[in-house]
Amino acid sequence: MDKILAIFRNSVKSPDVRKKLLFTGLIFLVARIFAHIPVPGVNLAQLHALFSQNQFLALLDVFSGGTLANFSVMALGLNPYINASIILQLLTMVFPKIEEMQKEGEAGRQKVNQWTRIITVPLAVLQAIGMYALLRNQGLISNLNVLSLISLVVTMTAGTMLMVWLGELITDRGIGNGISLLIFAGIVSRLPVAFSQTATTVNAQNFFNLGVFIVMGIFVIASIVIINEATRQITVYYAKQVRGNKMYGGQSTHLPLRLNQAGVIPIIFAVSLVLLPSLVANYLAVAKNPILHNIGTSIGLWFTPTGFLYNAIYFILVVGFTYFYTAVIFNPKKIAEEIQKYGGFIPGIRPGSPTAKYLNYILTRITLAGALFLGFIAIFPTVARLFTNVQNLVLGGTGILIVVSVVLETIKAIEAQLVMRNYEGYANR
Repeated sequence: MDKILAIFRNSVKSPDVRKKLLFTGLIFLVARIFAHIPVPGVNLAQLHALFSQNQFLALLDVFSGGTLANFSVMALGLNPYINASIILQLLTMVFPKIEEMQKEGEAGRQKVNQWTRIITVPLAVLQAIGMYALLRNQGLISNLNVLSLISLVVTMTAGTMLMVWLGELITDRGIGNGISLLIFAGIVSRLPVAFSQTATTVNAQNFFNLGVFIVMGIFVIASIVIINEATRQITVYYAKQVRGNKMYGGQSTHLPLRLNQAGVIPIIFAVSLVLLPSLVANYLAVAKNPILHNIGTSIGLWFTPTGFLYNAIYFILVVGFTYFYTAVIFNPKKIAEEIQKYGGFIPGIRPGSPTAKYLNYILTRITLAGALFLGFIAIFPTVARLFTNVQNLVLGGTGILIVVSVVLETIKAIEAQLVMRNYEGYANR
């Protein structure tokens, strides 16, 4: 805690870092202002009542930062952008040229980001049309003519692209990852609402259970911090090399392999996919066609956020995305080549291909522990409800994981900015 306070104090003292923090805060303010500008033609009172009665929609609203319940111009949130990122990441496995482009440096990453933004637009259009159809079937919005519908879709799509642009501004000129920070800000902004809803329904019978829930939440937060910071240290020795009259190398170092290489990305990807069946169910359940109605009702029963199938698929998706994203960001073969290039070796392991196989073996084992932990955090709300019988606390392990992880990553980003500016002794004063 003292180190965090020291980092905060010195970040305020540093003009450049202070400027980045103020810029990030300004973007947060702009995003929250737009989050409360509603799209015209929607009955907000009925919409709030619907969200308070539907657990799935309430969960969706938490991750949208309240933009969905207000049906603001940013009602779609960053969902289309996240789905576009998933599609592009999957395409890297099918088309190696995309992966090669990502390795070309800043120019390659800019091209991939541009493709992601392009894919986001049609996805946002489809989701906007689906959202309109869902609200129309619920009687919350009247039938619109073609021009009004186009205006609605364009407005909601523009809101998503505005949010993406704000996130990229934070990444370029602020502190930390802009997309993650906007998701973090949205979740935090809904905390007072979630806690107030819980407090109004707490009585003497379940007050003890609520206390147990809070204790479990504190334990989960501590576990997230420990897992995020946990690393497996691989010792690497560098042979001595003589160049001219000087001797280089002859030292040892450590290659840190994080237990959770993927961070919060698997959770964000998984929650974007696991909510789709419930969204389809809500749409079909109010259809006039009896067959579609029965299908929607059945899907809704099977994919309720407290159901076994929903949580099982959620758990599997988180574990799968953890392995997938770890494979994307960490290449054992490339690391082994870099170690061999500079005359390094792992004790007992031959350089080159054997080193790559060894790193892959270690990474697979430690990633399993990290993936299972992330999977448990994802289904933590359901597990907690079984033990505490607190049914209406919407924010669960997923939201906690995103909040804690983003805070940790942002602190590291601030620390890196201070180190880069040679701010000596900032952590000890």
